[in-house]
Amino acid sequence: METTQETLQTQIDQLESQLTGDMFKDMDIKDKIHNLRMKLNGVKPVDSAIDCVGCGS
Repeated sequence: METTQETLQTQIDQLESQLTGDMFKDMDIKDKIHNLRMKLNGVKPVDSAIDCVGCGS
């Protein structure tokens, strides 16, 4: 099943609504948001085993 841009944006919006403002509690959520945004913006292949060589995510 192919993930559409709309689905990715919905996932990002849901994760952003869970942010608390506490940096330590939000770290995992922000990491997931970062990875979804990379997929949304075509920074890496969607099914890549290595998320990001540049930042190590």
